[in-house]
Amino acid sequence: MTNYDYLIVGSGLYGAICAHGLKNKGYKCLVVEKRDHIGGNIYTEEVEGINVHKYGAHIFHTSDKEIWDYVCGFAEFNNFVNCPVARYKNEIYNLPFNMNTFTKLWSDVFTPEQAEKRIAEERGKDFKKNPANLEEQAINLVGRTVYEKLIKEYTEKQWGKPCNELPAFIIKRLPVRFTFDNNYFNDRYQGIPVGGYTQIIEKMLNGVEVRLNCDFLEHREELSALAENIIYTGAIDKFYDYRFGALEYRSVRFETEILDMPNYQGNAAVNYTSADEPFTRIIEHKHFEFGKQPKTVISREYSSTWQVGDEPYYPVNDEKNNALYKKYAELAKEDKKLIFGGRLGTYKYIDMKDCVRTALDFLNKIS
Repeated sequence: MTNYDYLIVGSGLYGAICAHGLKNKGYKCLVVEKRDHIGGNIYTEEVEGINVHKYGAHIFHTSDKEIWDYVCGFAEFNNFVNCPVARYKNEIYNLPFNMNTFTKLWSDVFTPEQAEKRIAEERGKDFKKNPANLEEQAINLVGRTVYEKLIKEYTEKQWGKPCNELPAFIIKRLPVRFTFDNNYFNDRYQGIPVGGYTQIIEKMLNGVEVRLNCDFLEHREELSALAENIIYTGAIDKFYDYRFGALEYRSVRFETEILDMPNYQGNAAVNYTSADEPFTRIIEHKHFEFGKQPKTVISREYSSTWQVGDEPYYPVNDEKNNALYKKYAELAKEDKKLIFGGRLGTYKYIDMKDCVRTALDFLNKIS
């Protein structure tokens, strides 16, 4: 005899939205979480009065008012605008690529017309009609100067492969603007929850039974027997014991440090685009909430090769892995009791807005 209508594996954003919505519809849910805290990768913890994004920076942005209104129902969001900075050796540039970037790169470029002309000249020298890899695609978009200083080494650190061995699609949506606009996202709504993300998950899971330090896969049989349906937000290949082989991911390692100073780098995110530095970026957490604390907390991010047993972060959505994922997705269709969701369950890198949308769409199908 089952005790719950839904067993939800994972207490991240997707799982928490599902639990909240299902509870409101009258369903009894159990959430199991293998970590010792709720929130998945958007978990924030307070250190020195600063809300630290423990698993990397998360900036909420969307143009969908329904999604924005939904998340604002759980927390007040500030007006943080993401304006990352890139450091190449001893040079600093604004991101995304815009007129501030171009005028700094080229001392004789001052206007959009001049910037477009310079990029067109560089592009023309190396243009490939059908770019076969990321390097050719990037040069097609922005020319060799931008590519070599701000894309090449950073991307190779991030993905662990030379750019001429990476698929072109990774960089097809590279934002390039001929305005003096450092706002990375084009979305209408953008911000950080005042007080961090964990409070949002706490409110979503209020009234729902949650078991922490509970690894579903270690207790699969007994936990599965407790519920009519299972929502699984972990890695789909691991769920099936890598039956068709392991999907490929990139992992991330964080080095977090408390510094006895009020301001380390003057910006929430600074990307290090040169191979001289082993990390990809430094996050200074207090700047997400305009903090004035006497100390600061920074996190260096190191991209690394994923192996079975490591924490998966970014799916490697090339043709080979997408074909392998389809095998697992077809297998999942055979079990009507099982729903896969979230970034790992669907093997797709998704923003928080996409996570909210897919969770709400799922709930809308439940009567």
